[in-house]
Amino acid sequence: MTDAIRIRALVIDDEPLARDMIREMLAGDSEVEIVAECANGKEAVEAIKSLSPDLIFLDIQMPELGGFEVLESLDEKRSPYVIFATAYDQYAVRAFEVHAFDYLLKPFDQQRFDAAWQRAKAQIK
Repeated sequence: MTDAIRIRALVIDDEPLARDMIREMLAGDSEVEIVAECANGKEAVEAIKSLSPDLIFLDIQMPELGGFEVLESLDEKRSPYVIFATAYDQYAVRAFEVHAFDYLLKPFDQQRFDAAWQRAKAQIK
């Protein structure tokens, strides 16, 4: 597969270990390119606007701006697909109200991650 048709993903989480885990779970898939990682919501908004990723893995509670504030600051017509990756189950309904593609509750395993990733990948293609 050529780089031109790889899915461009952005990993947004204030916890370095969480970003590492997502990067590792995607590592074996040649159809994805992680274009950047962000540690807070403000960085995320800037990265989404400048890099135009196809998909973002988004935490909910972060410094600067939370995940929902990140989404509110984007142009709805140009927003990427969103998979929330968070430790908070109480935001699941709200996540789907803002059209999240999936909601991964930390700690999640490779099997659960792969199910979300494969569905997102199929939808994006």
